[in-house]
Amino acid sequence: MLRRGDDTWASLDGAWDFALDREARWRHPREVAWNRTIQVPFAPETERSGVGEHGYYAACWYRRKVTLPAAAAGELLFLRFGAVDYAATVWIDGAEVATHVGGYTPFSVEVTRLGGARKPIEVVVCALDDPHDLAKPRGKQDWQEVPHSIWYQRTTGIWQSVWIERVPAVHLAHLRWTSNLFRWEIGFSSTIVGVVSPDYSLRLRLFSGDCLLVEDRYQCQHHEIHRRIPLSDPGIDDARNELLWCPEAPNLIEAEVDLIGPGGAVVDAVRSYTALRTIGVHRDQILLNGRPIRLRMVLDQGYWPETGLTAPDEAALRRDVELALAMGFNAVRKHQKIEDPRYLYWADRLGLLVWEEMPSAYRFTRRSVQALTQEWMQVLERDSSHPCVVAWVPFNESWGVPNLPDNPSERHYVTALYHLTKTLDPNRPVVGNDGWESVATDIVGIHDYEVDPERMLSRYQAPNVRHNLCERERFGGRELVLGNFQEFNHPVVLSEFGGIACSPDRRSTWGYSRSDDAADLERRLHALFSVVRAQDILAGYCYTQFADTYQEANGLLYADRTPKLPIERIAALNGLGPPTPHDDHGRQGQEV
Repeated sequence: MLRRGDDTWASLDGAWDFALDREARWRHPREVAWNRTIQVPFAPETERSGVGEHGYYAACWYRRKVTLPAAAAGELLFLRFGAVDYAATVWIDGAEVATHVGGYTPFSVEVTRLGGARKPIEVVVCALDDPHDLAKPRGKQDWQEVPHSIWYQRTTGIWQSVWIERVPAVHLAHLRWTSNLFRWEIGFSSTIVGVVSPDYSLRLRLFSGDCLLVEDRYQCQHHEIHRRIPLSDPGIDDARNELLWCPEAPNLIEAEVDLIGPGGAVVDAVRSYTALRTIGVHRDQILLNGRPIRLRMVLDQGYWPETGLTAPDEAALRRDVELALAMGFNAVRKHQKIEDPRYLYWADRLGLLVWEEMPSAYRFTRRSVQALTQEWMQVLERDSSHPCVVAWVPFNESWGVPNLPDNPSERHYVTALYHLTKTLDPNRPVVGNDGWESVATDIVGIHDYEVDPERMLSRYQAPNVRHNLCERERFGGRELVLGNFQEFNHPVVLSEFGGIACSPDRRSTWGYSRSDDAADLERRLHALFSVVRAQDILAGYCYTQFADTYQEANGLLYADRTPKLPIERIAALNGLGPPTPHDDHGRQGQEV
């Protein structure tokens, strides 16, 4: 959410020296036996990395000579990592300079004084990632040597880009944007690093297209600036809609933020964007910009065949957003992965809503609580300014809290993380534990892989359906809600359903159910979608899943993103475009 000029940074992706440390025995770069190269940012488990090691190893090491760019007087140089899984230690010329814990969040190292006279520095990174550790947030990364069931190959080490960035000594380090539709205002926060005085000021310009909305200037009394910026409310809906952000019209407000130093010179200039949109819940409805919206979601694991968790390139990230929209979905549930921020950028630009979900730990221990909570706070800081993100999901299916009904400590943990998330970001709904066993939540998510459409219909159209869902149904063998939620009136989202496999390889692939061929797949999809779309109790749904992922062949797309059915036929399942050959009902209700 913060961008400087193209001449201020240089990518370090590409070939690095590499070594596996299977037992994590090496403690310093001088001990490492460098014996191969790797293509960063692809994990060593992937084919594209050039390593392709799928077995167990507890650590891996990276080395590269880096010639730092020339920095003007008063400028700083930072070595930045998008994500390293799981615990990273960085050495420069043999001296340890930084550590970071958390496999899905970024970190930086200042390297300004570590080079000189164009002399290259030696950067070494060690990534510790115990493959057997179930107490750290690991998401879908398998702990068995061969991926099984719904778990996939592991991701070790550097898996997002590495780069060098040049910034002024006094610079803008962080921007955060919020919006309030009902007050018709934008919230703006910035953090300034370096020595500032009242002689410094910050100039902010906001644009809608070519139209200048705001030009403000704030004196820098401290290292933080927090402002609520009122916009001129045009009053008329047509004019208001030109400013509002929604999937049908993802109108972004472009921002120019300049830090002005003594004498009026621009010290730092960054570009960003925000949007005027509000997301919330009211009784049993989800509201976008104050109006009910029905979420048409698809579950997206975020893996690619040759590159794992890492997208092959930025075009692949954009293409995934475009494919979800083309299939008639207005939202994705990013499942057990904190996605590359460039995906969120394209979701912002193209108008795709995102449920963002924390990768799970699988044990409930003091260490797992601390690790997940700390990393989740970093996730909230990184992504809370993206207008596309409309819900936070800290837990999925009671993973990491397996004894919620009987263990008060686990229930307190879920409740605490729900409230912590609401504290750090009060502007979005939080799905406390998606799937079942809701303890504290704004939306009740249900994971229901019923294969019989008639039984699905009777479940969600039964008299006193909310009571029946709580008292009679057992999703995954679990109660839907716990404790004081027995009389819930929250929005209900069928946040996983379907999972119909269709693959010529029937021996090594699976799904929650299986179709014989494309025609059978379409028939079964039509039957399920018709039932789900017709249920008034559901504020949204999420089909499993976007694309085949390793052995899990229940995608609407093959792993290479080839559609299993024509895209327009998939969109018709969502009620968009012409009806499918099976569709006798047309579109079920109005979906905003």
